[in-house]
Amino acid sequence: MINIFEVNETNKMIEKENLDVRTITMGISLLDCIDSDPGRLREKIYEKITASAKDLVRTGEDISREFGIPIVNKRISVTPIALVGGAACRTAEEFAGIAKTLDDAAHEVGVNFIGGYSALVSKGATRADEIFIRSIPMALAETERVCSSVNLGSTRTGINMDAVRLMGEIILEAAHRTKDTDSSACTKLVVFCNAPDDNPFMAGAFHGVTEADRIINVGVSGPGVVKTALEKVRGESFEVLCETIKKTAFKVTRVGQLVAREASSRLGVPFGIVDLSLAPTPAIGDSVADILCEIGLEHAGAPGTTAALALLNDQVKKGGVMASSYVGGLSGAFIPVSEDQGMIDAVSAGALTLEKLEAMTCVCSVGLDMIAVPGDTKASTLSGIIADEMAIGMVNQKTTAVRLIPVIGKDVGDHAQFGGLLGHAPIMSVNRFGCERFVNRGGRIPAPIHSFKN
Repeated sequence: MINIFEVNETNKMIEKENLDVRTITMGISLLDCIDSDPGRLREKIYEKITASAKDLVRTGEDISREFGIPIVNKRISVTPIALVGGAACRTAEEFAGIAKTLDDAAHEVGVNFIGGYSALVSKGATRADEIFIRSIPMALAETERVCSSVNLGSTRTGINMDAVRLMGEIILEAAHRTKDTDSSACTKLVVFCNAPDDNPFMAGAFHGVTEADRIINVGVSGPGVVKTALEKVRGESFEVLCETIKKTAFKVTRVGQLVAREASSRLGVPFGIVDLSLAPTPAIGDSVADILCEIGLEHAGAPGTTAALALLNDQVKKGGVMASSYVGGLSGAFIPVSEDQGMIDAVSAGALTLEKLEAMTCVCSVGLDMIAVPGDTKASTLSGIIADEMAIGMVNQKTTAVRLIPVIGKDVGDHAQFGGLLGHAPIMSVNRFGCERFVNRGGRIPAPIHSFKN
Protein backbone atom coordinates (compact mmCIF):
# COMPACT_ATOMS: atom_id res chain seq x y z
CA MET A 1 0.00 0.00 0.00
CA ILE A 2 1.35 3.42 -0.96
CA ASN A 3 0.81 6.06 1.71
CA ILE A 4 1.52 9.71 2.32
CA PHE A 5 4.56 8.80 4.47
CA GLU A 6 6.36 7.59 1.36
CA VAL A 7 5.59 10.85 -0.39
CA ASN A 8 6.91 12.85 2.56
CA GLU A 9 10.10 10.78 2.44
CA THR A 10 10.75 12.17 -1.04
CA ASN A 11 10.23 15.85 -0.18
CA LYS A 12 13.95 16.50 -0.18
CA MET A 13 14.27 14.85 -3.58
CA ILE A 14 11.55 17.09 -4.98
CA GLU A 15 12.75 20.33 -3.39
CA LYS A 16 16.49 20.00 -3.91
CA GLU A 17 17.24 17.24 -6.42
CA ASN A 18 14.91 17.86 -9.41
CA LEU A 19 12.66 14.85 -8.84
CA ASP A 20 9.46 15.18 -10.82
CA VAL A 21 6.73 13.27 -12.53
CA ARG A 22 7.74 14.14 -16.05
CA THR A 23 4.41 13.30 -17.60
CA ILE A 24 0.93 11.91 -17.14
CA THR A 25 0.00 10.57 -20.56
CA MET A 26 -3.54 9.46 -21.42
CA GLY A 27 -3.61 6.87 -24.17
CA ILE A 28 -6.76 7.01 -26.29
CA SER A 29 -7.83 4.45 -28.89
CA LEU A 30 -9.15 5.97 -32.10
CA LEU A 31 -10.05 2.67 -33.73
CA ASP A 32 -13.76 3.36 -33.21
CA CYS A 33 -13.35 6.65 -35.10
CA ILE A 34 -12.40 5.03 -38.40
CA ASP A 35 -14.54 6.35 -41.27
CA SER A 36 -14.18 6.44 -45.04
CA ASP A 37 -15.11 10.14 -45.12
CA PRO A 38 -12.15 12.42 -44.17
CA GLY A 39 -14.35 15.15 -42.72
CA ARG A 40 -16.38 12.78 -40.60
CA LEU A 41 -13.18 11.03 -39.46
CA ARG A 42 -11.70 14.31 -38.19
CA GLU A 43 -14.94 15.14 -36.37
CA LYS A 44 -14.95 11.76 -34.60
CA ILE A 45 -11.27 12.11 -33.63
CA TYR A 46 -11.79 15.58 -32.19
CA GLU A 47 -14.86 14.51 -30.23
CA LYS A 48 -13.22 11.36 -28.84
CA ILE A 49 -10.06 13.15 -27.67
CA THR A 50 -11.75 16.20 -26.16
CA ALA A 51 -14.37 14.10 -24.35
CA SER A 52 -11.81 11.62 -23.02
CA ALA A 53 -9.17 14.12 -21.87
CA LYS A 54 -11.28 17.09 -20.80
CA ASP A 55 -10.27 16.66 -17.13
CA LEU A 56 -6.68 15.44 -17.64
CA VAL A 57 -4.85 18.73 -17.09
CA ARG A 58 -6.98 19.81 -14.14
CA THR A 59 -6.57 16.41 -12.47
CA GLY A 60 -2.80 16.54 -12.89
CA GLU A 61 -2.68 20.01 -11.38
CA ASP A 62 -4.89 18.95 -8.45
CA ILE A 63 -2.69 15.94 -7.65
CA SER A 64 0.46 18.04 -7.94
CA ARG A 65 -0.91 20.63 -5.53
CA GLU A 66 -2.30 18.15 -3.01
CA PHE A 67 0.76 15.90 -2.81
CA GLY A 68 3.44 18.50 -3.50
CA ILE A 69 4.80 16.52 -6.45
CA PRO A 70 5.72 18.47 -9.59
CA ILE A 71 3.92 17.04 -12.62
CA VAL A 72 5.66 18.78 -15.50
CA ASN A 73 3.66 17.62 -18.53
CA LYS A 74 0.19 16.35 -19.34
CA ARG A 75 0.08 14.57 -22.66
CA ILE A 76 -2.05 12.40 -24.92
CA SER A 77 -1.11 9.47 -27.14
CA VAL A 78 -3.44 8.04 -29.78
CA THR A 79 -3.68 5.02 -32.06
CA PRO A 80 -1.18 5.31 -34.95
CA ILE A 81 -2.83 7.65 -37.44
CA ALA A 82 -1.62 5.64 -40.45
CA LEU A 83 -4.02 2.92 -39.27
CA VAL A 84 -6.87 5.24 -38.34
CA GLY A 85 -6.73 7.33 -41.51
CA GLY A 86 -5.95 4.64 -44.06
CA ALA A 87 -9.56 4.19 -45.18
CA ALA A 88 -10.23 7.90 -45.62
CA CYS A 89 -7.02 9.60 -46.74
CA ARG A 90 -5.84 9.43 -50.33
CA THR A 91 -3.34 12.30 -50.23
CA ALA A 92 -0.67 13.65 -47.90
CA GLU A 93 -2.77 16.77 -47.46
CA GLU A 94 -5.68 14.73 -46.11
CA PHE A 95 -3.43 13.02 -43.57
CA ALA A 96 -1.99 16.41 -42.57
CA GLY A 97 -5.56 17.54 -41.99
CA ILE A 98 -5.80 14.89 -39.26
CA ALA A 99 -2.63 16.31 -37.70
CA LYS A 100 -4.30 19.73 -37.52
CA THR A 101 -7.32 18.11 -35.85
CA LEU A 102 -5.02 16.49 -33.29
CA ASP A 103 -3.37 19.86 -32.68
CA ASP A 104 -6.74 21.57 -32.23
CA ALA A 105 -7.82 18.88 -29.75
CA ALA A 106 -4.55 19.22 -27.82
CA HIS A 107 -5.06 22.99 -27.57
CA GLU A 108 -8.66 22.51 -26.45
CA VAL A 109 -7.83 20.20 -23.53
CA GLY A 110 -4.59 22.03 -22.67
CA VAL A 111 -1.99 19.27 -23.03
CA ASN A 112 1.51 20.21 -24.12
CA PHE A 113 2.00 17.39 -26.65
CA ILE A 114 -0.07 14.78 -28.47
CA GLY A 115 1.69 11.75 -29.89
CA GLY A 116 0.54 9.08 -32.29
CA TYR A 117 0.99 10.71 -35.67
CA SER A 118 2.67 7.41 -36.35
CA ALA A 119 3.07 4.41 -38.65
CA LEU A 120 4.18 0.83 -38.01
CA VAL A 121 6.09 -0.44 -41.05
CA SER A 122 8.74 -2.80 -39.66
CA LYS A 123 8.10 -5.47 -42.30
CA GLY A 124 6.42 -3.53 -45.07
CA ALA A 125 4.28 -0.52 -45.85
CA THR A 126 0.85 -0.25 -47.42
CA ARG A 127 0.05 2.46 -49.94
CA ALA A 128 -1.68 4.38 -47.14
CA ASP A 129 1.43 4.03 -44.92
CA GLU A 130 3.63 5.54 -47.62
CA ILE A 131 1.24 8.45 -48.21
CA PHE A 132 1.12 9.01 -44.46
CA ILE A 133 4.91 9.04 -44.10
CA ARG A 134 5.21 11.59 -46.92
CA SER A 135 2.75 13.81 -45.02
CA ILE A 136 4.91 14.02 -41.90
CA PRO A 137 7.01 17.11 -42.82
CA MET A 138 3.88 19.08 -43.73
CA ALA A 139 2.04 17.92 -40.61
CA LEU A 140 4.86 18.83 -38.20
CA ALA A 141 5.58 22.17 -39.86
CA GLU A 142 1.93 23.24 -39.65
CA THR A 143 1.18 22.12 -36.07
CA GLU A 144 2.51 23.07 -32.66
CA ARG A 145 1.89 20.11 -30.36
CA VAL A 146 1.78 17.06 -32.63
CA CYS A 147 4.58 14.48 -32.34
CA SER A 148 5.33 11.80 -34.91
CA SER A 149 7.03 8.40 -34.91
CA VAL A 150 7.61 5.56 -37.34
CA ASN A 151 8.60 2.01 -36.34
CA LEU A 152 11.00 0.73 -38.99
CA GLY A 153 12.16 -2.61 -37.62
CA SER A 154 11.82 -5.29 -34.99
CA THR A 155 13.64 -8.37 -33.75
CA ARG A 156 10.89 -10.60 -35.14
CA THR A 157 10.55 -9.03 -38.59
CA GLY A 158 13.89 -7.43 -39.48
CA ILE A 159 14.44 -3.91 -40.83
CA ASN A 160 12.36 -2.33 -43.60
CA MET A 161 15.18 -0.68 -45.55
CA ASP A 162 12.79 0.93 -48.04
CA ALA A 163 11.24 2.81 -45.12
CA VAL A 164 14.69 3.60 -43.68
CA ARG A 165 15.69 5.18 -46.98
CA LEU A 166 12.45 7.15 -47.16
CA MET A 167 12.77 8.42 -43.56
CA GLY A 168 16.18 9.94 -44.34
CA GLU A 169 14.46 12.02 -47.01
CA ILE A 170 11.50 12.85 -44.76
CA ILE A 171 13.74 14.09 -41.92
CA LEU A 172 15.61 16.35 -44.32
CA GLU A 173 12.37 17.71 -45.79
CA ALA A 174 11.01 18.40 -42.29
CA ALA A 175 14.23 20.25 -41.50
CA HIS A 176 13.90 22.46 -44.58
CA ARG A 177 10.25 23.26 -43.87
CA THR A 178 11.22 24.67 -40.46
CA LYS A 179 14.66 26.08 -41.27
CA ASP A 180 13.73 29.44 -39.74
CA THR A 181 13.41 27.80 -36.29
CA ASP A 182 16.57 25.67 -36.40
CA SER A 183 14.71 22.81 -38.13
CA SER A 184 12.47 22.39 -35.09
CA ALA A 185 10.05 19.96 -36.78
CA CYS A 186 12.71 17.26 -36.43
CA THR A 187 12.61 17.56 -32.63
CA LYS A 188 9.10 16.08 -32.81
CA LEU A 189 9.97 13.15 -35.09
CA VAL A 190 11.52 9.85 -33.98
CA VAL A 191 12.07 6.51 -35.70
CA PHE A 192 12.09 3.22 -33.78
CA CYS A 193 13.07 -0.39 -33.79
CA ASN A 194 10.96 -2.49 -31.39
CA ALA A 195 8.75 0.45 -30.39
CA PRO A 196 6.76 -0.29 -27.18
CA ASP A 197 2.97 0.11 -27.20
CA ASP A 198 2.86 1.93 -23.85
CA ASN A 199 5.59 4.59 -23.99
CA PRO A 200 4.43 7.83 -22.29
CA PHE A 201 7.42 9.90 -23.46
CA MET A 202 7.40 12.11 -26.53
CA ALA A 203 8.12 12.21 -29.37
CA GLY A 204 7.69 8.45 -29.58
CA ALA A 205 4.46 7.94 -27.69
CA PHE A 206 1.52 6.23 -29.42
CA HIS A 207 -1.39 4.18 -28.12
CA GLY A 208 -0.76 0.60 -29.18
CA VAL A 209 -3.48 -1.47 -30.79
CA THR A 210 -3.18 -4.02 -27.95
CA GLU A 211 -4.12 -1.38 -25.34
CA ALA A 212 -7.52 -0.69 -23.77
CA ASP A 213 -9.84 2.06 -25.04
CA ARG A 214 -8.23 4.54 -22.65
CA ILE A 215 -5.27 4.19 -20.31
CA ILE A 216 -3.15 6.28 -17.94
CA ASN A 217 0.63 5.93 -18.17
CA VAL A 218 3.04 7.94 -16.01
CA GLY A 219 6.67 8.78 -16.66
CA VAL A 220 8.89 9.61 -13.66
CA SER A 221 12.34 11.14 -13.88
CA GLY A 222 15.03 11.87 -11.33
CA PRO A 223 18.64 12.06 -12.61
CA GLY A 224 19.42 14.64 -9.93
CA VAL A 225 18.14 12.33 -7.21
CA VAL A 226 20.40 9.49 -8.36
CA LYS A 227 23.44 11.77 -8.62
CA THR A 228 22.91 13.14 -5.10
CA ALA A 229 22.58 9.62 -3.70
CA LEU A 230 25.82 8.57 -5.40
CA GLU A 231 27.69 11.54 -3.98
CA LYS A 232 27.24 9.94 -0.55
CA VAL A 233 29.01 6.71 -1.62
CA ARG A 234 31.85 8.29 -3.61
CA GLY A 235 34.80 5.90 -3.78
CA GLU A 236 32.84 2.87 -2.55
CA SER A 237 32.77 -0.49 -4.38
CA PHE A 238 30.53 -1.35 -7.32
CA GLU A 239 28.33 -3.42 -5.01
CA VAL A 240 27.60 -0.37 -2.85
CA LEU A 241 27.13 1.76 -5.97
CA CYS A 242 24.58 -0.66 -7.42
CA GLU A 243 22.62 -0.99 -4.20
CA THR A 244 22.42 2.80 -3.89
CA ILE A 245 21.04 3.20 -7.40
CA LYS A 246 18.48 0.42 -6.86
CA LYS A 247 17.21 1.88 -3.59
CA THR A 248 16.92 5.35 -5.12
CA ALA A 249 15.09 4.03 -8.18
CA PHE A 250 12.68 2.19 -5.87
CA LYS A 251 11.72 5.41 -4.06
CA VAL A 252 11.35 7.38 -7.28
CA THR A 253 9.14 4.70 -8.82
CA ARG A 254 6.87 4.66 -5.76
CA VAL A 255 6.16 8.34 -6.34
CA GLY A 256 5.16 7.54 -9.92
CA GLN A 257 3.00 4.64 -8.76
CA LEU A 258 1.14 6.91 -6.35
CA VAL A 259 0.48 9.57 -8.99
CA ALA A 260 -0.56 6.99 -11.58
CA ARG A 261 -3.05 5.29 -9.25
CA GLU A 262 -4.46 8.60 -8.09
CA ALA A 263 -4.89 9.92 -11.64
CA SER A 264 -6.46 6.63 -12.73
CA SER A 265 -8.97 6.74 -9.88
CA ARG A 266 -9.97 10.38 -10.36
CA LEU A 267 -10.30 10.14 -14.13
CA GLY A 268 -12.00 6.75 -14.15
CA VAL A 269 -9.41 5.46 -16.60
CA PRO A 270 -7.43 2.21 -16.08
CA PHE A 271 -3.83 2.49 -14.87
CA GLY A 272 -1.33 1.23 -17.44
CA ILE A 273 2.34 1.51 -16.51
CA VAL A 274 4.95 3.59 -14.75
CA ASP A 275 7.91 4.40 -16.97
CA LEU A 276 10.96 4.97 -14.80
CA SER A 277 13.26 6.72 -17.24
CA LEU A 278 16.12 8.95 -16.17
CA ALA A 279 15.09 11.63 -18.67
CA PRO A 280 17.27 14.73 -18.22
CA THR A 281 16.42 18.38 -18.75
CA PRO A 282 18.63 21.37 -19.56
CA ALA A 283 18.43 22.36 -15.86
CA ILE A 284 21.72 22.22 -13.98
CA GLY A 285 21.82 19.11 -11.78
CA ASP A 286 19.29 17.17 -13.86
CA SER A 287 21.74 15.30 -16.06
CA VAL A 288 22.46 11.64 -16.86
CA ALA A 289 25.95 12.68 -17.96
CA ASP A 290 26.56 14.07 -14.46
CA ILE A 291 25.63 10.68 -12.99
CA LEU A 292 28.24 9.04 -15.22
CA CYS A 293 30.80 11.56 -14.01
CA GLU A 294 29.84 10.85 -10.39
CA ILE A 295 30.43 7.15 -11.07
CA GLY A 296 34.01 8.10 -11.97
CA LEU A 297 34.35 9.50 -15.49
CA GLU A 298 35.95 12.84 -16.29
CA HIS A 299 33.36 13.40 -19.04
CA ALA A 300 30.61 11.34 -20.62
CA GLY A 301 32.33 9.70 -23.57
CA ALA A 302 35.54 8.86 -21.73
CA PRO A 303 36.71 5.20 -21.69
CA GLY A 304 34.38 3.28 -19.39
CA THR A 305 31.28 5.28 -20.38
CA THR A 306 29.41 2.36 -21.94
CA ALA A 307 30.09 0.14 -18.92
CA ALA A 308 28.96 2.86 -16.50
CA LEU A 309 25.78 3.46 -18.49
CA ALA A 310 25.02 -0.27 -18.63
CA LEU A 311 25.37 -0.48 -14.86
CA LEU A 312 23.15 2.55 -14.33
CA ASN A 313 20.44 1.33 -16.70
CA ASP A 314 20.26 -2.14 -15.19
CA GLN A 315 20.12 -0.99 -11.57
CA VAL A 316 17.41 1.56 -12.36
CA LYS A 317 15.27 -1.20 -13.87
CA LYS A 318 15.92 -3.56 -10.96
CA GLY A 319 14.92 -0.94 -8.41
CA GLY A 320 11.86 0.06 -10.40
CA VAL A 321 10.38 -3.41 -10.84
CA MET A 322 10.49 -3.94 -7.06
CA ALA A 323 8.41 -0.78 -6.55
CA SER A 324 5.63 -1.43 -9.05
CA SER A 325 4.15 -4.49 -10.72
CA TYR A 326 3.53 -2.45 -13.85
CA VAL A 327 6.83 -0.91 -14.90
CA GLY A 328 6.81 -0.50 -18.67
CA GLY A 329 7.46 1.89 -21.52
CA LEU A 330 11.19 2.40 -21.92
CA SER A 331 12.36 2.61 -18.27
CA GLY A 332 16.07 3.25 -17.91
CA ALA A 333 18.49 6.01 -18.87
CA PHE A 334 17.96 8.47 -21.74
CA ILE A 335 20.92 10.20 -23.37
CA PRO A 336 19.44 13.07 -25.42
CA VAL A 337 22.21 15.51 -26.23
CA SER A 338 20.23 18.76 -26.43
CA GLU A 339 18.24 18.06 -23.24
CA ASP A 340 21.22 17.21 -21.02
CA GLN A 341 23.68 19.97 -20.11
CA GLY A 342 26.31 17.41 -19.13
CA MET A 343 26.08 15.79 -22.57
CA ILE A 344 26.34 19.20 -24.22
CA ASP A 345 29.47 19.95 -22.17
CA ALA A 346 30.97 16.59 -23.13
CA VAL A 347 30.41 17.27 -26.84
CA SER A 348 31.88 20.77 -26.49
CA ALA A 349 34.96 19.32 -24.74
CA GLY A 350 35.50 16.81 -27.54
CA ALA A 351 34.86 13.83 -25.25
CA LEU A 352 31.66 12.66 -26.92
CA THR A 353 31.21 11.84 -30.59
CA LEU A 354 28.36 10.43 -32.63
CA GLU A 355 30.16 7.09 -32.85
CA LYS A 356 30.58 6.89 -29.05
CA LEU A 357 26.90 7.77 -28.59
CA GLU A 358 26.01 4.92 -30.92
CA ALA A 359 28.04 2.51 -28.78
CA MET A 360 26.26 3.79 -25.67
CA THR A 361 22.87 3.09 -27.21
CA CYS A 362 23.62 -0.65 -27.03
CA VAL A 363 23.00 -0.43 -23.27
CA CYS A 364 20.71 2.58 -22.72
CA SER A 365 16.92 2.72 -22.97
CA VAL A 366 16.45 4.49 -26.25
CA GLY A 367 19.05 5.60 -28.79
CA LEU A 368 20.53 8.52 -30.71
CA ASP A 369 18.27 11.20 -29.30
CA MET A 370 18.06 14.94 -30.00
CA ILE A 371 21.30 15.08 -31.96
CA ALA A 372 21.86 18.12 -34.16
CA VAL A 373 23.93 17.54 -37.30
CA PRO A 374 25.03 19.85 -40.13
CA GLY A 375 22.22 21.04 -42.38
CA ASP A 376 23.99 19.85 -45.51
CA THR A 377 24.04 16.22 -44.33
CA LYS A 378 22.81 13.95 -47.11
CA ALA A 379 19.51 12.09 -46.75
CA SER A 380 21.37 8.83 -47.43
CA THR A 381 23.75 9.54 -44.53
CA LEU A 382 20.78 10.10 -42.23
CA SER A 383 19.33 6.79 -43.46
CA GLY A 384 22.65 5.03 -42.83
CA ILE A 385 22.76 6.30 -39.24
CA ILE A 386 19.16 5.15 -38.76
CA ALA A 387 19.97 1.70 -40.20
CA ASP A 388 22.87 1.26 -37.78
CA GLU A 389 20.67 2.07 -34.81
CA MET A 390 17.84 -0.17 -36.03
CA ALA A 391 20.36 -3.02 -36.30
CA ILE A 392 21.43 -2.54 -32.67
CA GLY A 393 17.82 -2.81 -31.54
CA MET A 394 17.01 -5.75 -33.77
CA VAL A 395 19.98 -7.90 -32.81
CA ASN A 396 19.90 -7.04 -29.10
CA GLN A 397 16.11 -7.46 -28.75
CA LYS A 398 15.71 -3.97 -27.32
CA THR A 399 14.06 -0.69 -28.21
CA THR A 400 16.29 1.74 -30.07
CA ALA A 401 15.37 5.05 -31.62
CA VAL A 402 16.82 7.93 -33.62
CA ARG A 403 15.90 11.61 -33.40
CA LEU A 404 18.28 13.47 -35.71
CA ILE A 405 18.03 17.19 -36.44
CA PRO A 406 19.85 18.37 -39.57
CA VAL A 407 19.91 22.09 -38.79
CA ILE A 408 19.64 23.92 -42.09
CA GLY A 409 22.23 26.67 -42.49
CA LYS A 410 24.41 25.53 -39.59
CA ASP A 411 27.59 23.48 -39.35
CA VAL A 412 29.92 21.93 -36.79
CA GLY A 413 30.81 24.55 -34.19
CA ASP A 414 27.40 26.24 -34.34
CA HIS A 415 24.55 25.80 -31.84
CA ALA A 416 20.85 25.14 -32.39
CA GLN A 417 18.26 26.58 -29.99
CA PHE A 418 15.02 24.67 -29.42
CA GLY A 419 13.81 26.10 -26.10
CA GLY A 420 12.01 24.65 -23.09
CA LEU A 421 12.63 21.00 -22.27
CA LEU A 422 14.11 20.53 -25.76
CA GLY A 423 17.08 22.72 -24.82
CA HIS A 424 19.93 23.58 -27.17
CA ALA A 425 22.48 21.49 -29.01
CA PRO A 426 25.96 21.80 -30.48
CA ILE A 427 26.10 20.70 -34.12
CA MET A 428 27.91 17.35 -34.17
CA SER A 429 30.05 16.10 -37.04
CA VAL A 430 29.01 13.05 -39.05
CA ASN A 431 31.15 10.62 -40.99
CA ARG A 432 31.91 12.20 -44.36
CA PHE A 433 32.01 8.94 -46.31
CA GLY A 434 28.94 7.91 -48.28
CA CYS A 435 26.57 4.94 -47.98
CA GLU A 436 24.23 5.62 -50.92
CA ARG A 437 24.72 2.25 -52.62
CA PHE A 438 23.96 0.42 -49.37
CA VAL A 439 20.86 2.47 -48.52
CA ASN A 440 19.49 2.32 -52.08
CA ARG A 441 19.53 -1.47 -52.39
CA GLY A 442 15.90 -1.64 -51.25
CA GLY A 443 14.01 -4.46 -49.60
CA ARG A 444 14.37 -5.75 -46.07
CA ILE A 445 17.20 -6.86 -43.80
CA PRO A 446 16.03 -10.24 -42.44
CA ALA A 447 15.42 -10.84 -38.76
CA PRO A 448 18.33 -12.43 -36.84
CA ILE A 449 18.31 -16.19 -36.28
CA HIS A 450 17.55 -15.87 -32.56
CA SER A 451 14.20 -14.24 -33.43
CA PHE A 452 12.90 -17.64 -34.58
CA LYS A 453 11.44 -18.88 -31.30
CA ASN A 454 8.15 -20.52 -32.27
